Amino acid sequence: MSQSLLRNHVLKTLSSEDFALLQPSIDHVELAIKAQLEIQCQPIEHVYFPEAGIASVVATMTGGRQSEVGIIGHDGMTGLAAVLGQDKSSNETYIQVAGNGWCLRVDDLRVALSKSPTLRTSLLRYAHAFLVQSSRTALVNGHSKIEERLARWLLMVHDRIEGNKIYLTHEFLATMLGTRRPGVTTALQMLEYRGLVQARRGEITIVDRPGMIELTHGAYGEEEQRHFGIASG
Repeated sequence: MSQSLLRNHVLKTLSSEDFALLQPSIDHVELAIKAQLEIQCQPIEHVYFPEAGIASVVATMTGGRQSEVGIIGHDGMTGLAAVLGQDKSSNETYIQVAGNGWCLRVDDLRVALSKSPTLRTSLLRYAHAFLVQSSRTALVNGHSKIEERLARWLLMVHDRIEGNKIYLTHEFLATMLGTRRPGVTTALQMLEYRGLVQARRGEITIVDRPGMIELTHGAYGEEEQRHFGIASG
């Protein structure tokens, strides 16, 4: 496993010394759709660094209502609660777009963190980026229309996959956006009517990315774009 060939941004940008602390204990894994990486209020046993695919971090209310609070692709890692010194996750994390990545036992991560303050600093830097993403999601969910929220979410997934096709059902989209399925269907039809996407059963194709960004009216803004090197400056 050559660090320079990795796609995962967190692992790739570690110092060679910090990466060497993790390398002996890290394993390559396939990440199948719907695979649970973390269970709410249960001990975190492993952290994952996706190379491809998307993981959703989902919050659940009393009564079972759910909403996505963040997504993780090749830009990041799961298990941030462990990096922050906690044993359990307050949310559920599972794979929504199948892929592959690297897996590390939490016990091995803790040993490495105890040996290197710079490793902790690097992982905390991503934790801050994820917190910014979650904060933006809360802001957008409170102030943006459903079609703007959907466009933002599709753009963020598009940033983290290869190609223009996203394989997801309307039911899954409704859970991710914390809304009802008919609302997602109507919003997706509006995006398709404007020529921004093409939608088929279980498949959405991004057709006009600049048009999608314009439609969000700032919901997909500089924070999201800078994180992937899209914006200038």
